[in-house]
Amino acid sequence: MTIKQALLTTREKLKEMGKEDAHLQAKRLLSFVLQRNENDCIVHEEENVTEQEIEKMKQYLAQMQKGVPIQYITKEQEFMGYPFYVDENVLIPQPDTEILVEEVMSLYPKESKLTILDLCTGSGCIGISLAKYFVNSRVYLSDVSKEALSIAEKNGQKNHVDNIQILQSNLFENIPNELDVIVSNPPYIPSKEIPFLPEEVQKEPHIALNGGIEGLDFYQKIIRESPKFLKDKGYLCLEMGYDQKEKIASLLEKNDAFQRYYTKKDLAGIDRVIVAQKK
Repeated sequence: MTIKQALLTTREKLKEMGKEDAHLQAKRLLSFVLQRNENDCIVHEEENVTEQEIEKMKQYLAQMQKGVPIQYITKEQEFMGYPFYVDENVLIPQPDTEILVEEVMSLYPKESKLTILDLCTGSGCIGISLAKYFVNSRVYLSDVSKEALSIAEKNGQKNHVDNIQILQSNLFENIPNELDVIVSNPPYIPSKEIPFLPEEVQKEPHIALNGGIEGLDFYQKIIRESPKFLKDKGYLCLEMGYDQKEKIASLLEKNDAFQRYYTKKDLAGIDRVIVAQKK
C-alpha cells in the first residue's frame, strides 16, 4: 500500500465514523505514524508504507472509533501558533480560547512588565502564550492537578519560556497577590450536561469540565476572591459558556470591587470572553 492509498483508506474510515474534517485528521494521523511532515507525505505519496505502519494506523483508528480524540493519540495540539503536548490529564486547547489570549494581549503594550496568573491552567496554553508575548512579565501557571502542572511545565520547556512559575493551588489557596491580570478558562459545563457531551469531549478530564449544577461554581469563587489578589485597575479575564454571559455579568455587577466589564464574541458570534477591571 502506498502513502496515497493509506491516506485515502484512512480518510474513508474516518468519514464512516462521522468525522467532518476526515481528510485533515487522516493527514495528521498518517503524518504521525510515518513520522514525516504532511508536505513530505504528499511529495512521497507513491512510496510504500510498511506492514508495521499499517498495523499502527489500524490500532489508532480503533481508538478513534471509541471516541479518543486524535490529539490524545498524537499527543499534540497547536494553539496560538505554538505546539502543546496534551494527554488525558488536560483539556485539548481550542481555537475559541485564543480569543481570550488575544484580548489579554490587547490590554497592555507588549513590552509591559506584568504579573499574570493563569488560573486552572491545564496544559498551560493560555499562560505560556502570554509569556511568549509579554517577555518582560512573570506568568504564574496554577492548577489543583499535579498531573496537569507536570504537563504545563513540559510545555513551558517545549516552547522555551523561562518567565513562568508553576504553582499547585486549589483556586487561590497558594497564590501571590499584587497581580496585574488574572486569566482563566475554568470548568463551566453544568454537571447534568456532561453525559450528553460529544463522545470525544467526554474523554477529556471531567475535573476540567464540571462547573457544578449550573456551571457557575468556579465563576462565583473567582469573582468573589480575585479582587483580593488583583492590583487596583487590574483585570480579570474569563472564558465562558455559550449561555452564561448574563449570569456572569450579574455576579460582576453585584461585586462592587469591579468598576466595569465588557464581553467579546467568538468566531461563531457567541459571547465567549468577559473582561472586568478592578476599581
